[in-house]
Amino acid sequence: MNSGELTKIPGATIDSRIARIFQCPPLPPAPELNTATGTDAILEGFEPEYEGDRVYAVMYGLFTMLHGAYNGKCDLFIMDFLDAQNLYNSARNIEILVWRLKTRHTPDGNLYLTTNTCEGPVQNLSFERLFGKLISLQDTMALIVAGRRGRLLKEVLHITGMAFLPISF
Repeated sequence: MNSGELTKIPGATIDSRIARIFQCPPLPPAPELNTATGTDAILEGFEPEYEGDRVYAVMYGLFTMLHGAYNGKCDLFIMDFLDAQNLYNSARNIEILVWRLKTRHTPDGNLYLTTNTCEGPVQNLSFERLFGKLISLQDTMALIVAGRRGRLLKEVLHITGMAFLPISF
């Protein structure tokens, strides 16, 4: 839906970008992101002066943020301990990402990235559903981990700026 983003990187293909994003452990970010990972990479994708592939920036940021929420592990075992608060924060960060996707516009008034479309006879809300599933999965994992360790989750009040929450590992 955002094919113009891919053309910003000479020689990039959809397959090469997907392969670069979904490596575990994550590869270093592409040169256009400098060293940004996690929510920093997501934020970079919404900066007006960013000239790189915005889809890559957002998806790489999402992947590395979630990877951090799982303590930077590629494989999890029953004895591994996760931080319920990190999982909870990652769910809230996905909500914030979805909000930004719907509300952040370029100086000429277009969305930075097109996800859902409501034009025509059929509405395409597939991205909304996918992000909803990710949020639900992270919330469920947070509850499981919190219950396992007898901890309470600190629920965070969404503030006006919709700032991303920290994920530490």
